[in-house]
Amino acid sequence: MKKKEKKQKVYIGGQAVMEGVMMRAPDRMAIAVRRMTDGKIETYTEPIVPLAKKYKILGWPIIRGVVAFLSSMVTGMNTITRSAQMLGDEEAMEEPSKFEKWLAKVTGKKVDDIVIFCAVVLAIVLAVGLFFVLPSLAGTGLTHLLPGHTVLVNFLEGLVRIALFLGYITAVTRMKEIKRVFMYHGAEHKTVYCHENDEELTVENCMKYPVMHPRCGTAFLLIVMIISILVTSAAGVFGLDNNWLTRILIRLALLPVVAGVSYEVLQYLGKHDTPVTRVLRWPGMQLQRLTALQPTPDMVEVAIVAMKLAAGIPWSPEEQEEENVETFTGFHEEAENAETAPSEDATEQPEASGAETEETASAQEMRL
Repeated sequence: MKKKEKKQKVYIGGQAVMEGVMMRAPDRMAIAVRRMTDGKIETYTEPIVPLAKKYKILGWPIIRGVVAFLSSMVTGMNTITRSAQMLGDEEAMEEPSKFEKWLAKVTGKKVDDIVIFCAVVLAIVLAVGLFFVLPSLAGTGLTHLLPGHTVLVNFLEGLVRIALFLGYITAVTRMKEIKRVFMYHGAEHKTVYCHENDEELTVENCMKYPVMHPRCGTAFLLIVMIISILVTSAAGVFGLDNNWLTRILIRLALLPVVAGVSYEVLQYLGKHDTPVTRVLRWPGMQLQRLTALQPTPDMVEVAIVAMKLAAGIPWSPEEQEEENVETFTGFHEEAENAETAPSEDATEQPEASGAETEETASAQEMRL
């Protein structure tokens, strides 16, 4: 008697964008934005080929976390830029600088690609400077105040890093535009929950779910802060951070390791529900009280559109009769073209290997 073929669970995750949501499945990405001009929902989709299918090593544990982190940075900037274009708000789109235009001319790349590249580089520089270099300098000062207490100094440095992170999140939530993005973040979480529980994707069904999700990227950032304390403390014990310069260089060199380990921790906590994992998830879940806010029903509607496009879920007859469905018609032709390319099914992959399936889900898990 043949054994029943085991179907691999595939996770769909996403990201809040300007007045909308991006959802990413293993084989495609979809963006849905409510236009400012007429209130209709503008959509965009594109097929995806996971890097682990091209290079197996990128699907290995730890390495896949680093890949997912970098991928989420690039794709995140890309989707935010595209959502601004789809929004129909000319004021939201900034004119490329002379340097960006010059760089596009020299490299032969599109101006939009150069803008995204510059935005990613700037974001990385600011994040590293604020959350790693500045706390490292504080740690150097503490070594003079507390000589011989390496572990304590690294712990206090970690607390400084977490305090800066929380302060930054708290500050940006006061901005009206960012608050709306965080509301769409909550809409994305509710829709993902509804899909994961195999319920029909309706506004009523989605609204009953919480806005906090265990695989949220916000929780990942907090885990990075905590893991960095452990990793840098180990480096301090071996005497590798005796002065401010080596202290900063060691932390930058260990950042890929920290990101990779943090991803594996987040993945495990998100896929296992035990008393221990619930306790370990608690800090990251509470942090989402700042970054994932209660959405309005019309925001959830946008998130549902993005989820259906990403997962390849067909429209119901009632949805096809609605006025704003006319903005979806371009997707179906695009989806048919995407399906002709080599890809895995968006909802089940019975023959996928563990490494490929894990990496396929990695980028979307980082954005939840």
